[in-house]
Amino acid sequence: MGKSGRWILRCGAIVFLPVMLAELGFAWGSDGHRMVNRIAAETLPEDVPLFLRDARAQETMAYLGPEPDRWRNHAEPELSVAQAPEHFLDLEYADVLPELPRRRYDYIRALAFAQTKHPDLPLSVEKVGLQPYVTLEVWERLKAAMREYRTIVAAKGDTQPVEQAIVFYAGWLGHYVADGSQPLHTTIQYNGWTGPNPNGYTTEHTIHAQFETVYVAANVKPADVESLVRLAKPRVLGDIWTEYMAYLRHSNSLVDRTYAIDKAGGFTGGGTPEAKQFTDERLAAGAVELRDLIYTAWVRSADPVEQFKGPS
Repeated sequence: MGKSGRWILRCGAIVFLPVMLAELGFAWGSDGHRMVNRIAAETLPEDVPLFLRDARAQETMAYLGPEPDRWRNHAEPELSVAQAPEHFLDLEYADVLPELPRRRYDYIRALAFAQTKHPDLPLSVEKVGLQPYVTLEVWERLKAAMREYRTIVAAKGDTQPVEQAIVFYAGWLGHYVADGSQPLHTTIQYNGWTGPNPNGYTTEHTIHAQFETVYVAANVKPADVESLVRLAKPRVLGDIWTEYMAYLRHSNSLVDRTYAIDKAGGFTGGGTPEAKQFTDERLAAGAVELRDLIYTAWVRSADPVEQFKGPS
């Protein structure tokens, strides 16, 4: 499969199909992304400002869940190609690096250097992915907007414009966090097993959409996912990069289980109880991580900062 074909399978609809069929290619599908964002907004702690917890914000957050998948279209080819790697991280390739740099451009340079040492591996950023980088960058946008909100409140100014920015950043962030809870967004085995296959997992290029879109739309109820999210008490995260990478690695540890459930017919039709529990838990993990990232951004937005004095 060519590079462009792989990106289409990963990040969005096969754009020459009608829109209804194209929805089946979205990461977690529209249903899953909306669910993660809405539940995260619904379960934010009460010390988060009300504008981010009210019904309008919840509806906007839900709408924004699939937003980056709407950018995956031949009508906007430069945007489509530029943001495609931001939906995944193939850890089998990324872990060629002794340590993942925290900053996007350091990482790109490190991959380019590693490619000279491993010419047999596809180590371009387009192949390996940028998932944690866009997540951290959007999270920092959210925190900066929340800091500005605090400043405007203290000055008794109009907070409506910054409130809109905060809801947008929180909704945008939710897309990538939800992608990170889907094990097939963390692996080279993203849509059919490749290479040695001792367990006889499917090699057909159907498991990705069958699991995250078709099965979710037919079987997952928001109330079931929300009940799991409410079992996890909101918390302020520590080092965001470290915690988010641990979150991605946990998702990656479930790749084999995802394939095993598929092999047992778990994601076909009504599926199996194990498939239902697994899918509910993965969506709930995304909602918990998103809720805690938003909460942490709010708490840390109160931290004093040294103003940037560089060129504008």
